[in-house]
Amino acid sequence: MNRFDVAIVGSGLAGLTVALHLARDKKVVVITKRALLDGASNWAQGGIAAVLDSHDSYDRHVADTLTAGAGLCDEIAARHIVESGAAAIRWLIDEGVPFTRDETAELGFHLTREGGHSQRRIIHAADATGHQVQLTLEQKVRAHPNITLLENHFAVELITRGKRGRLAGAPGADDNAGDLTRCLGLYVLDDARDRVETILADHTVLATGGAGKVYLHTSNPDTSTGDGIAMAWRAGCRVSNMEFMQFHPTCLYHPSAKSFLISEAVRGEGGILRIPANADVDAGMRFMVNHDARLELAPRDVVARAIDFEIKKRGLNYVELDITHRPPAFIEEHFPTILARCRSLGIDITRQPIPVVPAMHFTCGGIVTDLNGRTDIPNLYAVGETACTGLHGANRLASNSLLECLVIGRNVAQSIESQAASAALADVVVPDWDDSRVVDEDEAVVISHAWDEVRRLMWNYVGIVRTGKRLARARHRVDLLLDEIAAYYRAYRVSGGMLECRNLIQVAALVVESAQSRKESRGLHYCQDYPRTLPKALPTVLTPGLRISR
Repeated sequence: MNRFDVAIVGSGLAGLTVALHLARDKKVVVITKRALLDGASNWAQGGIAAVLDSHDSYDRHVADTLTAGAGLCDEIAARHIVESGAAAIRWLIDEGVPFTRDETAELGFHLTREGGHSQRRIIHAADATGHQVQLTLEQKVRAHPNITLLENHFAVELITRGKRGRLAGAPGADDNAGDLTRCLGLYVLDDARDRVETILADHTVLATGGAGKVYLHTSNPDTSTGDGIAMAWRAGCRVSNMEFMQFHPTCLYHPSAKSFLISEAVRGEGGILRIPANADVDAGMRFMVNHDARLELAPRDVVARAIDFEIKKRGLNYVELDITHRPPAFIEEHFPTILARCRSLGIDITRQPIPVVPAMHFTCGGIVTDLNGRTDIPNLYAVGETACTGLHGANRLASNSLLECLVIGRNVAQSIESQAASAALADVVVPDWDDSRVVDEDEAVVISHAWDEVRRLMWNYVGIVRTGKRLARARHRVDLLLDEIAAYYRAYRVSGGMLECRNLIQVAALVVESAQSRKESRGLHYCQDYPRTLPKALPTVLTPGLRISR
């Protein structure tokens, strides 16, 4: 049994931000189920949105955020995060992040523009911003004496204590027993030793990222299985706006390319979407002129639906993103990662358009939190893509996600620092994980089949365009999968694959239930049965054990 001041689950930008802000005075453990750099933050190409020069303003950034969010953003949250952006960027610069320089700019760094933004405000490190940020922070985290790293450790379940002293999280326990009043830590599976360990902490922070792998096609890494959302839900936390799953318009289409994103910045720097040159009709046509006056710089939901429409209407496998009209030197300077990856597959983007398709990219909803990352359970926090602060509303504005990680991550740290030492662990005995009544998995095919089935049905029935019938089919099958995985979890010793599959199916159920409840089309949720947008925007809030509240 291990004891820490703060346990952080997840090693993306949100988790590492919290860790570095707290480690000066706290004993911190960072738990990650793969290696430290294997999360989604490391894959982020475009950059971080912030107001960084006098031609821009907080009001403009907030307005762009609210417009993209289709009326559902929390304006107070949006303004707080936007107005905290410059300080967050200065912190990264001070930490040594090598953003792309531009000596003619006010701040000395190049700013680009992305879809939905009215100004150039995206600070970036070429087209590998996430990687450079993570690499910089990783080195500091690994060297910090107050930070313990547990790589290849899977979070299993949160440990909570109710007013009557009962515990949730141990095998056989009622996960929602009693009035849950505080979080005491969590159980984690040490993958190398195949053993579940108990980690106690005064404060637990969920920074596990989103749930991109709930869909068959995604730009997310394999780690994005919604673990934090599922664990918090089982522990008794509310979740909100899970129907709003953002599909990135442009993921590379190639049989040898897995989940490779073509950055929003390509369109921001003049990339044009066209019907493929080999199409039977309208070959090479710029089709966004038929969909939105903002053309390729429309918000992601608009562009993704336009591409989906053209692909289905014309029977295409992909569309093309053309940046060949820009000088080769410009492309090499601004998009070296994309250029190199495409060249490795035989595509020279200085002379050839890029074949692209939409892919699931970002979870706009998540665990309900305030601006300090606090959830419904005291001592339990959530930050980053796993949380729902209200910033993103019905559709995330490009490059606001890393900004949110930085700002709310710092807020979480300040909230924890402001509290007196907790006595939560002094009066309770937490049992070790008990697997004496289960056996080793004997048919792993059950997990692989369930994993494949849930991702395919979500792609086919709960994708970019939805209908009531499709959602009903998805709900029926997901409910069966929930029962199947629950029985499997009770019968066999836990494994990484089992835990991820269990969480993935739980998140799928939350997405479907949320989508069924919304009787309109708004932002990322487009339902053919309810094509109009209602006059009043209300969030979808799911509460464990209760019906949907609005």
